[in-house]
Amino acid sequence: MDDIGAPHLAPWQRTAAGAGLLAPDGTVAPTVFAEMSALALASGAINLGQGFPDEDGPPEVLEAAREAIAAGVNQYPPGPGMPLLRDAIARHQQRWYDLEVDPDREVLVTAGATEALAATILAFVDTGDEVVTFEPSYDAYAALVARAGGIHRTVPLRFPDWRPDHDELRAAVSDRTRVILVNSPHNPTGAVLDRATLELVVELAHRHDALIVTDEVYEHLVFDGVHTPIATLPGAWERTVSISSGGKTFNTTGWKIGWVTAPADLVTAVLAVKQYLTFVNGAPFQPAIATGLDLPDRFFADAAASLTAKRDVLVAGLHAAGFTTSVPRSGYFAVADAAALGETDAAAFCRELPHRAGLVGVPVTAFVHPDRRDAVRSLVRFAFCKRREVLEEAAARLASLSGRSGAAAP
Repeated sequence: MDDIGAPHLAPWQRTAAGAGLLAPDGTVAPTVFAEMSALALASGAINLGQGFPDEDGPPEVLEAAREAIAAGVNQYPPGPGMPLLRDAIARHQQRWYDLEVDPDREVLVTAGATEALAATILAFVDTGDEVVTFEPSYDAYAALVARAGGIHRTVPLRFPDWRPDHDELRAAVSDRTRVILVNSPHNPTGAVLDRATLELVVELAHRHDALIVTDEVYEHLVFDGVHTPIATLPGAWERTVSISSGGKTFNTTGWKIGWVTAPADLVTAVLAVKQYLTFVNGAPFQPAIATGLDLPDRFFADAAASLTAKRDVLVAGLHAAGFTTSVPRSGYFAVADAAALGETDAAAFCRELPHRAGLVGVPVTAFVHPDRRDAVRSLVRFAFCKRREVLEEAAARLASLSGRSGAAAP
């Protein structure tokens, strides 16, 4: 997205247009996620479109929330977040990444990572400022940049290895760049950016005096290797706003407990915006997420191992059905190319899939600006953060596609 160029539109319409969500009649078009979930409900299909688990999180975390509610922790928490959670976040950064963070000045609790992203972009991006992201990207990025009046520049990640071209990254960043937004581990592709790419981001941020904003919500769900926060790289901390949350790690996506860690002056700027968004949130869930962050290493290793096994079930089913599939290295999702089945329009294919195979996926075009959708037009994202028996049934249903299309499993 460059410049939506529609001064006759109301502000909310300009935001929707900038995010590619404005329908021809000027109204906001329903998201493809809402559309596909409605299809799943109406048809009884297995919903592999939305990225939420169908199992509860660890008992210790759930019990901590119940205890907090029973103890009366049900009113407004402090604006920056409860001290016990900010302390736990600081311990977490030290434990996993050897980052020393001041819990009183360098940690901010938010209503999930999305609010943290919103507050950060609104705090630092002004009209005409450029924001660089990798694409495909989480759909909120474009909307938030548009709401701030910014200009969205993208660097493509290409199926199936999803590696950015470093020359394209260099070309996207300029003296007009205010923010480089890095999502790794990556949604929707499951990619993990390599150290050379992270180092280049830091180099470009220094060269062009840009901020780095990270989205690291899948930090503990890396299947191959370990997560490297960009803030740990030399020269990065002082210009990086790191964002994460507890929802994905602890199967509590509905609690919406996220956080920001950054130098104190950057946290203060984010808080100045955040306090006028949700103000505060999730009082009884904050001590529960603190409990989760202090769980032993075995919990985190088991969570990643469990998802790795689930990934393998789904990817095997996709291969057997004839899809060409990238193997995700992290997160909740696998991306498959339906072109191998003779399908060139993933959006149309996803609308038919509940009736053809009793499954729901999401076209990757939902994560790409409309002007650049041809490159991903046949790609579908499927979620594997479901119970193993659900994924095995999904794989069995996928098998029917190869028979109907005549495609042979590789």
